[in-house]
Order: sequence, then C-alpha cells, then structure tokens
Amino acid sequence: MTARLLLFYRLILRPLAREPLRTALTIFAVALGVAVVVAIDLAGVAAAGSFRSSLETLAGRTDLELSAAGGLDESLLARLVQLPYPLRFRPRIDDFAQEESSGRTVPVVGLDLIAESELAGAEVGPVEQITGGVWVGPRLARAPGAKLRLTLNDRSREFTVRGVLHLEGLARFTQDDLVVMDIATAQEALGKAGRLDRIEVLLPPGADVNFWEQKLRPELPAGVTVQRPGARSEENQKMLSAFRWNLRVLSYISLVVGAFLIYNTIGISVVRRRAEIGVMRALGATRGGVLAAFLAEAAFFGAAGSLLGLALGRLLAAGAVQLLASTVQALYVSSRPAPIEWTTTSLLLGAGLGLGVALLSALAPAREATQVPPTEAMARGLREYHARIHWHRDLLAATALSIAAAIASRLPPVEGKPVFGYVATFLLVAASALAAPALVLAVARFTRSAFGVEGTLAVRSLAASLNRTSVMVGALSTAVAMMASVGIMVGSFRQTVLLWMDNQLRADLYLRPAGRAGAGQHPTLDPAVADRIESLSGVDAVDRFRAYEISFGGLPCTLAGGETRIVSRFGRLRFLPGQNRAAILAELPQGDSAIISEPFAIKHHLRAGDSIELPLAGTPRRFHILGVYYDYSSERGFIILDRGTLLRYLPDLAPSNLAVYVKPGAGLDQVRREVEQAIAGHRILITSNRSLRAEAIRTFDRTFAITYALEAVAILVAILGVAGALLALVIDRRRELGLLRFLGASAVQVRRLLFFEAGLLGLLANLLGLALGALLSLILIFVINKQSFGWTIQFHWPVALLAAALTLIYAATLAAAWLPARAAARLNPIEVVHEE
Repeated sequence: MTARLLLFYRLILRPLAREPLRTALTIFAVALGVAVVVAIDLAGVAAAGSFRSSLETLAGRTDLELSAAGGLDESLLARLVQLPYPLRFRPRIDDFAQEESSGRTVPVVGLDLIAESELAGAEVGPVEQITGGVWVGPRLARAPGAKLRLTLNDRSREFTVRGVLHLEGLARFTQDDLVVMDIATAQEALGKAGRLDRIEVLLPPGADVNFWEQKLRPELPAGVTVQRPGARSEENQKMLSAFRWNLRVLSYISLVVGAFLIYNTIGISVVRRRAEIGVMRALGATRGGVLAAFLAEAAFFGAAGSLLGLALGRLLAAGAVQLLASTVQALYVSSRPAPIEWTTTSLLLGAGLGLGVALLSALAPAREATQVPPTEAMARGLREYHARIHWHRDLLAATALSIAAAIASRLPPVEGKPVFGYVATFLLVAASALAAPALVLAVARFTRSAFGVEGTLAVRSLAASLNRTSVMVGALSTAVAMMASVGIMVGSFRQTVLLWMDNQLRADLYLRPAGRAGAGQHPTLDPAVADRIESLSGVDAVDRFRAYEISFGGLPCTLAGGETRIVSRFGRLRFLPGQNRAAILAELPQGDSAIISEPFAIKHHLRAGDSIELPLAGTPRRFHILGVYYDYSSERGFIILDRGTLLRYLPDLAPSNLAVYVKPGAGLDQVRREVEQAIAGHRILITSNRSLRAEAIRTFDRTFAITYALEAVAILVAILGVAGALLALVIDRRRELGLLRFLGASAVQVRRLLFFEAGLLGLLANLLGLALGALLSLILIFVINKQSFGWTIQFHWPVALLAAALTLIYAATLAAAWLPARAAARLNPIEVVHEE
C-alpha cells in the first residue's frame, strides 16, 4: 500500500501540483457538467410542483374520487348520500383565480364548510359569514376582516377574509396562496351552478378499496369515473415525464464533453510520463499499480469536480427553475414552482455521474499506460505513431456506428420515450469522434503550406500529435454539434409555428377572461357578451370556443367545441396529407363526429377513420374521427367537436374564448372600441391578431431559453478543455518550442504558432460539428420530437443564428489560446534546451 501511495504521489500528485492552472481548468470543466445535471434535476422537481397534487391532501384522507367530463350534476350527491352504505361523500369545486393586487394565479377550492368547518383552520361562524367569505393562506391576508379582490372567469369580485389557513400536512408553497370558500359561494362565483368538479368518497377504516370501488360503479351514471386519489396528478406527471426526461438527457451533453476532456487530460498525462512509467516499471512497479495511479488521477478530477458541481448546481437551479416553470405552466399543468430542495437522489446523481464519467473516460488511456513494455515506454512518439497508422481502422468503425445509428433512429419509442433516438445520437457522436483523426489528416494535407512558416509548423504539429488533436476536436465538435442541432431544431420549430399561425389565427380580435392563462385552465365568459359582440354592425362573425380538461387513455387532454361553419368560412385549418379539409369540415357538424390534433393522435395511436369513446351526458358516446389536424398550441392534444354537438352533451353556453371577425371595410379600431363598450363590467382581455402572434412567439422563445442555456454551458466546458489542452501541449512541448526560440524564432512567431493551432482546432471542430449537428437535427426533429411530443416540424436552416454562433465559438477558441501562447512566448530558450 505504501509503495502504491508513493507511486501515486510521484507520478500523479506532484505533476498536478506543478500545473495548478491546468488542474483547475479540468476540475472546473467537470464541475460545470455535474452542475448542469444537478440543476436540471433539482429545477425539474421544483418546477413540476402542482397545486392539484398538493390540494389532494387538503381534506385529509380520501379513498376514492368521482368525476366526469364537464363536471358532475350536484343531484348525484343527493342520490349517493341515500345509499345504504357506510360511506361519506364530500363535494368539491377546484378552479383558479387571479389575485388582482399581485397578479398571481391562485387555486380556489370550494368545500361544504358547514360539514367541514375544521378545514378552514378555525370555527367558520354563522351561516351568514360563510356566504361571500373566504379563508386564505397567510401570503394573501394577515388577519380576518381584510378584503381580497379576485378575478374569477371574466368577473372581478371582492371577498371578505374570514380566516387565515394554517393546515398541517399541506405543502407550504400551496397553502400560502390557497383560497377556500363555501361550495355554494364557489358555484355562484365561478359560474358552476348545479355542478361539482368532483366528489370525494371516504370508506370505513380498514375497508377494502377495490370492493367498494366495484360496489359503487353500478350506482353511478355511465359517464362518471371512479378513481383513486392522486390519479390526476399521476396523469400530469406521466405527461411531464417525457419533457423532464428530454431535458435531463440534454443536460448530459456537458458531461459527454467533460468525458472527452478527462480522456484528453489523462491521455496527455500518460504521454508526458511515458519515460517515468518506463523507469518505474523497470524498477518493479506492477501494471496494476500504474493503472490504479492514473485511475486515481481521474477519480481526483471526478471527485473534486463533483463537489464543486453540486454547489454550482444548487446556484444554477435557482435560475433554471424559473425557465422551466414557465414552460410547465404554458404546456403541461397549472402549477407554481415548489422550493428547491436537496434530495438523496440529486446528491447521489451529481456525485456518481462526475466520478463515474471521469473513471470511465480515463480507463482507456490508463489501461494503455499498463500495456506498453518498459523499453517501449521511453519512446514518446509511439502512441501518436499508432494513432496515425490506425486512422483507417477508426474510420471504418465510424462508418459502422453511423449505420447502427440509422437503424436505431427507425425503432419505435419505449413507454413513450424516444430511447432509441437518443441511442442514435450518442452513436453518431461516437462515430464523429472516431472520424476526427481522418479529418485532421485530410485538412493537414491540404493546408500544409497555405499559411506561411507558422501555419506550416502548426499544421504539422497537430498532425504529429494526432491522438491529442483528435480528442480536442472531438470534444469541441460535440459541443458545436449539439448547438447546431438544437439550433436547427428550434429554428425549424419556430418557423413551423409561424407558418401554422398564419393559417390558424385568421380572426381580427381575440377575447379571453383576464388573468394568467395556463395548461388545464379554461375560465369562461358570460354568454351574453358573445351575443352583444355578434350584434355589432362592424362584426362579421364570432367563433365561440369552449374547452374542458378531460382524461383520455390515462393522460390529460382537452375536449373542445367551436363554430365549424365559421372555421370553414374564414379559417385555413391544415390537416395531415391526404385528408380533404372541405369534406371534413362539412361533415363535422353532422352526428357524433370529431377531429383530433396531431399530438393527440400520436400519443394515443389514432388516425382518421378510427373511433373514440367519451363519457358525456351520463352515457359513453362514440365519436368518429374525421381527420387529424396540425396543432402546435398544446402538447396535451385536442379533441374538437362542432359546438352544436358539444352543447347536446354538455349544455353550457359559456365560451372559453371568442374569435371576432370584422366585416370588410369596417375600421378595426372602431370595432375594437365598440367591443370594449360591449364588455364593460367584465374582466376580459382583448388581443389583436398581431399582438397574439407576437405574444405566442415570446412564449415560444421563453420555452426554449433553458435549451440554449444548456448548450452555452456545454460549449463553455469544451472551450475550457481546449484552453487546458493547449496549455498542456505547451508544457509538453517545452523543448520543441524552446528549440524554435533558440534557432531564432521570435516570441511573436511562437505566439502566432499557438494561435494558428487554436484556429485550426476551431476550424476542424466547426466543420465536424456542423456536419454532425445537421445529422443530429434530423434525429431531433423527425424522431425524438415526434415520439416525445407528436409535432410535425418542417426542416429549416437558421442561417443567421448558425453563422453567428459558429463565429462566436471560433473566436472563443482563439481566445482560449491566449494564455498558452503567452506561456510559450515567455519560455527561456537556453534554460529549456538544457533541461534533462
């Protein structure tokens, strides 16, 4: 053991201590990779903290829940309480409101406060205090008697605070913003007279839940579902899982780049110490001892990087959670971020990945150090010689991996996750790394004498140190490729959404209830408002659109109805190829017919001509799917009926939003003023066509902000690695650079030589990265995105974005050479040439 520790100290620790800057750069590069993974894990958990999942604990123990599309008729509760069963039934209203003074969206819960007064945290008092009163979290009011103004649907209402909630067992971040009111008050304020959102069922202690679930089913109308508590949250979590899984995989890019850098660092250590290894092997050091020494070096980098990465990850999570929360709110579930909290999983993930990646990436160069006999270990150029003569073999391996990637990209998803799509991307990354030596040699051959003396020396130096050069090119090109591929994917998606909006958003004005919109929230407008607007002289038509959140196939989705005749007249709804738009829209109002969005069709494996069953109006109804249309507004998916069909089963006239078409020749500004007069007294937002498109694009850009942040970190890791590798090359080539100075090269020429090398590295990385990025973008667009979210994206080259990004990366690569070039220029030629 003492001999091994001595070997580790002399072979590893002492050289690392002599090169503190390079050691620090390597540790920081690993730390950034670990930090990104930890930040995404912590932020993903916090951003998905749903009001609904926490609100399910509000009433304490609940065994079963009853619900239905469009809500339950409250007469069902009266029938249930008369059953000769030892069961308790508790009615519930669940919705959202906007607290006007702060603009926050808050959950609103309606309870039977007479029967459940203990839930308000205090005695509720006489009946007259219950009506019009609310009980709120401490963040909304400090003491009873305060006034609270809320926007509910399209109305502004003021309530008197009767009590402040302090509920044990309820998540703090939920309780603080909670509003509880009596169920009758909630029904009146939210326009749900005679309706309930759900009924909770409490069984006797120790009762068999399965038995009572089967016992209850025959007593319920056909459209009512019985499910365990938390089922809706489980559906939301299932829907969120693909989003979080994709982000987590994307965060591993930095670790992949970091793996290249660890490989390069250990590889350089082996090359620089081959003579020392040979001496120690000749003096009796075992192969295992040498292997353990270099793996210990990697473990040092991994452990130090993991510890620093955990601290950095916690800091990055604070910013990442806001970016993720806006995406979750817009696309998945109405939620508010929970506090960021460390978990055992997060700690083990960060520490394990940093250490594991470091050891795995160092295994090959460390093993190589043990395979060379002591006599050959003295030959410093042997490893590079092998790299030059084996480039044909590496190129063949790259071809084989590329073919395997093509096959993997054709395989179906696994449990809704594009597992083989990501396998294909990593196979392509490995293929590009193996193809790097061939690219380096090809560029060196064609640019051998194109840049003068310094350029010629730089080209020959890179070709001579082919193994190290290839690893550096592989690391930087991987980061460039991910930047390019995601940039192409996001740019293509953005362009597709712009084209889709040109077809979809044809109305002149759009109206919706005031307050923050979010996934699963469908506040309504007073039906009389739509009638008044439609009667205005300058209005040609009003499309009343009503949406409901429902569950289908174990996932949340949206059931909606619109005015088909208006869509046929004004809209340009695009259906999948081969489907006749005019025929579909002509048939939709007739009978039980529906159209579905592309994400819904892909999630549930449906197509035109199939049928779906929806429990509506107390009876399961079968709807014939006439067509599948392109949609980019929601990843949940839509089932669209004609408004007349929807009203037959859910006779609620209140629309969720309105699309107003202005008559030709009528002034838009004048019509808007008339509409504003028609909605006086209501809290309704009016948005013009242009403003709605601009807001949609702003939301889109915010959604992908986290993606760009992840790419930036990966590129930063790669550039740090290039700086560290160039610095190592300077240290390793002290005699060579000193000899150049001794033979008459000036300090400027030596600096220029290093800048030429960095420039060539940047050029090679950009060329290989752009080619790899183009291939990866095809997998992202047509495999990963399609299997995860169900959107068809049209391929588009974001030329300006790519040109700017590649230029910036190239400039950063050159800047990374400044410190190594400065160190090379300051070498003392006499001292270096005479070193032993």
